[in-house]
Amino acid sequence: MTLMKKTLVASIAVAAASSMAMSTAQAEISDGEVRIGYLADMSGTYRDLAGPGGLSALEMAIEDFGGSVNGSPIVVFSADDRNSADVGTNTVREWIDQRNVDMVAGLVASSVSIAVTKVLEENDGLGIVSGSAASSITNEHCTPNHIHWVYDTYPLANGTAKAVVEQGGDSWFLLTADYAFGHALEADVTNVVEASGGEIVGGVRHPFPTNDFSSYILQAQGSGAKIVGLANAGADTVNAITTASQFGLTQSGQQLAGLLIFLNDVHALGLEATQNLLLTTGWYWDMDDQAREWSERYFEEVGRMPTMVQAGIYSSTMHYLQAIEAAGTDDPETVRAQMAEEPINDFFARNGRIREDGRMVHDMYLAQVKTPEESTGEWDLYEILSTIPAEEAYRPLSESQCKLVQN
Repeated sequence: MTLMKKTLVASIAVAAASSMAMSTAQAEISDGEVRIGYLADMSGTYRDLAGPGGLSALEMAIEDFGGSVNGSPIVVFSADDRNSADVGTNTVREWIDQRNVDMVAGLVASSVSIAVTKVLEENDGLGIVSGSAASSITNEHCTPNHIHWVYDTYPLANGTAKAVVEQGGDSWFLLTADYAFGHALEADVTNVVEASGGEIVGGVRHPFPTNDFSSYILQAQGSGAKIVGLANAGADTVNAITTASQFGLTQSGQQLAGLLIFLNDVHALGLEATQNLLLTTGWYWDMDDQAREWSERYFEEVGRMPTMVQAGIYSSTMHYLQAIEAAGTDDPETVRAQMAEEPINDFFARNGRIREDGRMVHDMYLAQVKTPEESTGEWDLYEILSTIPAEEAYRPLSESQCKLVQN
């Protein structure tokens, strides 16, 4: 055989092997496509903290990844859950039964997330929770079919409540959203306040969502508490802070503690109303060069700076796609195991890893809202005061009620 013929045969063999490898990889991707369903509140209370902006972040991750995994295209479906567990579960069942969706992303209201993750467990699916706050999602409600990415109520309480009590805010009145997230935050804050030497002198639970906070703010004023803790989020928090300002709550000597404040809330309310507010966050767009670089790209796409949830959706989607690429399959159990094997250190997460309970732990940050005089621009809203290391921020596994944890 001549050299030319030998080279040609070798080239054909290499091409055939490459083609076979690609076919095998695609065969292990169900339906020849990676299908992601984005489920979130697209029009209500939590629209701005995740919503359409979270979908844009997810699509950015897919575009940056190249639009396909091992030759298989990535397809996205999206839906508005309207903060209803029934709507959320029905949507996900339809996605699984009719569209063979591989992973459900977004997931904001905790009641929706808890209901949806049960459906995913029943159907051997996979979910990445990025917007929900209830720490129970990887505690008593943990499953082997979901991961909780951005934050939860445990570090929010450990960060903000502990810092406020240490500064002398030792008597609290809690204004709580009356559903899973609010209850979890109320419980975690109560534990931290009491462990730090403070006391809860009163509280009230309000329906979710609520427009009129007048009677609740009056009860808070009547309690005599130094601190009025807002165990709610989104438009509820904005409405509560606005009402408190109208009723002169802070002017009379009481202080507000926003236990779950998002960048969009501070931006909407303005620095005059929110200045000096302490908060705990999982990420801030201006915290370092990596964060700024990604955020400026996001701003070009969306026209506003991202919240920690929107940044987390990008981060979790990228980690998911990398896991599929490495494992050569979109099988949920295999992909989740692959995701847990790899540490997470990107523009969003520092010292990140996925624990056996499905909690992605990473450094959290205690921040303070700037005064109007300190701010240098429309989105220059926070000063990062300190870092809460990953291993200190989240509930220890030794205290876990998760069925996946061997205590």
